[in-house]
Amino acid sequence: MIHDEDGATMVEYGLLIALIALVAIAAIELLGSNLSGLFNTVAGSV
Repeated sequence: MIHDEDGATMVEYGLLIALIALVAIAAIELLGSNLSGLFNTVAGSV
């Protein structure tokens, strides 16, 4: 039997994009706080 799986692939793409967005947001949050501390250290030493 041949099944039409076009709808399932769109859902999978949507879930993949959502997962990538969540990982990107988490990375930006982590790097943002680390960079803020680094800039404050540099500014304090100047």
